[in-house]
Amino acid sequence: MYGEVLAREYENPACFEVHRLTVDAYAVQHPGSTDRQSIQSVGVHLIRLCLFLEHGLTAENANDAMLEAGKYKHRFRWLEPPESTGVITAADVYKAKNIEEHKSIVRAWALSSWDAWSEHHDTIRAWLPARQVAPANARKRRG
Repeated sequence: MYGEVLAREYENPACFEVHRLTVDAYAVQHPGSTDRQSIQSVGVHLIRLCLFLEHGLTAENANDAMLEAGKYKHRFRWLEPPESTGVITAADVYKAKNIEEHKSIVRAWALSSWDAWSEHHDTIRAWLPARQVAPANARKRRG
């Protein structure tokens, strides 16, 4: 089903605008094992979710920040996955009947996945690249 969701996003530019959220939510729901590659993958995807959801970065800016954080991924440590990695899955997105429903479910999936990792939010925030986060924080303080 995840492959079908990805295909829908690649085929339709309106669906593709949530593509990075789809990839991030799926990645953190399937954290793998304690090997270095899994640790780094989960770390950068949780970082991008944090930047999207807490800092309001655009997809492009959040991706740039994730790539910046990836330069320091050797510092990431294993985060014990939560018992539940979220109540929404790719199967829910797969069932979407139209583009707006697809995008809405993906956004809810991303939030559900991020919330599931709440025990580790402080650690993930500490991994954020400071220069990428500052503009979003400044916007929040003004707003």
